[in-house]
Amino acid sequence: MTDVSKIKEHMDVISSDRKMVGKVDHLDGTDKIKLTKQSSPDGQHHHFIPLSWVDHVDQHVHLNKTGADITSHWQHAQT
Repeated sequence: MTDVSKIKEHMDVISSDRKMVGKVDHLDGTDKIKLTKQSSPDGQHHHFIPLSWVDHVDQHVHLNKTGADITSHWQHAQT
């Protein structure tokens, strides 16, 4: 299990194929990372990454999914 206390605001979120997915806005509840709007492709929405996708955390948040997998399955906030 990943130590979620290591996940900090503005950390880069990196896919398993080494693509930057976004930047951490904050943890949303106990099961999601909310990404910043500015790191969204359209700059309009916060996207959410399930914590179950986190492989490990060092200076970045590394995911166990490819960039294509992530962008095809993430959810975004409508507000």
